[in-house]
Amino acid sequence: MTSLRFVLGDHLTRDLSSLADLGRDDVVLMVEVAEETTYVRHHKQKIALVISAMRHFAKALREEGARVDYVELDAPDNTGSFVGELRRAVARHKADRVIVAEPGEWRVRDALMQAEFGAPLEIREDDRFFASTRRFAQWAHGRASYRMEFFYRELRRAHGVLMDGDQPVGGRWNFDAENRKPPPRSFHPDPPPRFKPDKITRAVLDLVGRRFADHFGDLEPFGWAVTRADALVALDAFVSGHLPDFGDHQDAMASGEPFLHHATLSPYLNLGLLSPREVCAAAERAYARGEAPLNAVEGFVRQILGWREYMRGLYWLKMPDYARSNALAATRPLPGFYWTGETKLACVAEVVGQLRRHAYAHHIQRLMVTGNLALIAGFAPAEVEEWYLAVYADAFDWVELPNTHGMALFADGGLVGSKPYAASGAYISRMSNYCGACAYDPKIKSGPKACPFNPLYWDFLIRNRARLAKNPRLAMPYRTLAAMSDDRLYEIARDAKSILTSEAFAASPDY
Repeated sequence: MTSLRFVLGDHLTRDLSSLADLGRDDVVLMVEVAEETTYVRHHKQKIALVISAMRHFAKALREEGARVDYVELDAPDNTGSFVGELRRAVARHKADRVIVAEPGEWRVRDALMQAEFGAPLEIREDDRFFASTRRFAQWAHGRASYRMEFFYRELRRAHGVLMDGDQPVGGRWNFDAENRKPPPRSFHPDPPPRFKPDKITRAVLDLVGRRFADHFGDLEPFGWAVTRADALVALDAFVSGHLPDFGDHQDAMASGEPFLHHATLSPYLNLGLLSPREVCAAAERAYARGEAPLNAVEGFVRQILGWREYMRGLYWLKMPDYARSNALAATRPLPGFYWTGETKLACVAEVVGQLRRHAYAHHIQRLMVTGNLALIAGFAPAEVEEWYLAVYADAFDWVELPNTHGMALFADGGLVGSKPYAASGAYISRMSNYCGACAYDPKIKSGPKACPFNPLYWDFLIRNRARLAKNPRLAMPYRTLAAMSDDRLYEIARDAKSILTSEAFAASPDY
C-alpha cells in the first residue's frame, strides 16, 4: 500500500502526525502553488520565507531517506492549487490513500474535504498544540463568554507549566500589570539574529523577485531562519539575550527599533520549525536557573500557551461564520497609507515602514497603532484583516483572523475581548517616543494640530454608544462623554469628519 503524505507549508516538522508512521513505500508530497501565494497579496519576505523553509524541509526528509515528491512553483505542469496537485500526485504514484495533518486554515480544510482525489483522504489531528480543537470546544461549551485567562489557567494546570503543585509559581497567574513600562530614554537592544541566505534561499529570492515584484514589502535584506537548526539558534538567542528584559518593556514602542526585546519566533512556531512546548520549556528553564524574572517568563508563556492556543480554539469553534460578523457595523475603506506609509501620523508611518522592511511588528504596534486606528476610524473588518494577513511574516488565518477581528476590531461583539481596545493619542505618547517627531500633538484635543487619535477616539464612542455604553469596562469614558458640553461634542464631530473625509484617508486604487 502506498500512502501519499501531504505536507503543507506550515507543517514543517518531523513530529507531524501525518508523518508519524511514514513507511518505505510512502511518498511525501509537498507543493508550491500559485493559489497560496496570491489569495492575498502576501509580503515578498513572507512568500520567500515559506517557500525556502519548505524546500529546506524537503531536503532534510530526503537526507533521512524519505521519498519526496516536490512540485516547485515554476514547474511546467503545476496546476496552481492544492486540489489539482493532489489529484496529479495520486495518479502519478498510484496512491491508495492520502494522509494530511489537519490544515490550519478553514478554507484549506474545506477545499480538501470537498474534493475528490481518486483515493480516500485521511485528516489527522494536528497534535503540535497544547490543546486540540476538540478540547477547546469542550471548554467553551455552555459558556456565555470565552475569556482567554481562564483557558490559559486550565492549560497551565494540565501541562504543569509554571506550576508549584496545583498553584501558579509565584502565587499569581498573571503578571501583566508589571509588563507595561514605557521605553527608557535610551533604548537600543541588540537585534535578533539574522541568517545569511544559502544557495536554496537565494534561488527562492530570485523566484519571488521575478514573480511577485508588485507585492508589498522589501524582499532584501532577507535574514529569516528557514531551517529548524537556525530557528533553534534564534530561540537560544532570545532566551539568553532578551527574555530577562522582555516582560518590563513588552508593551513599549520606539522609533527605529523594530524588535526591542521581542522574540520574533512566531514565524518559526507557525511554520512548524519550533514547537510551542519546547519554546515554553526553554523559558521555564531560564526562570528555574535564575536567568529571567517571573514577570518576563510568565508574560512570554502567556503569549504562546495562552493567546496562541486560545486564538486557534476560537477560530475553529466559530468558523466560517466568524469572519462575516461586523458587530460595530464598520464599513470605511482602508486608507492607502496602510500600504504606502505616506502619512503625517508618525506612529503609523513608523510601523508601516517597519513592516515594509521586515514583515514584522510586535503585538502592541499591531493592536494599539494600526489596529486602534482601524477600530476608532471604523475601517471595514474584511479589508483590515486582509491587510494583516498580507503584511506579516507570521500571519496565517487561524491566528491572524481572531486576533484582528476580535481583539483589534471588536468585530465579534466581545467574544475575544471584554472591551474594544480603543485609545486616544495619550496611550501612544505614553508607551512610545513616536509623538516627538509627529506633525500632530497628543496633548491638543481639537483643531488641525490635534492628534487624529483624539477626536476619532471620542467619535468612536459616540457612534457606538448604543452598542457599547452598557459595557462596564467603558463606564468611565462614557461618564466623561456625558459631561462634555455641546460645544465640545460639536468639535469632536467636526474634527472626526474632517479627518475621515480627507484625501489622506482615501482608499488607494493601487492595492
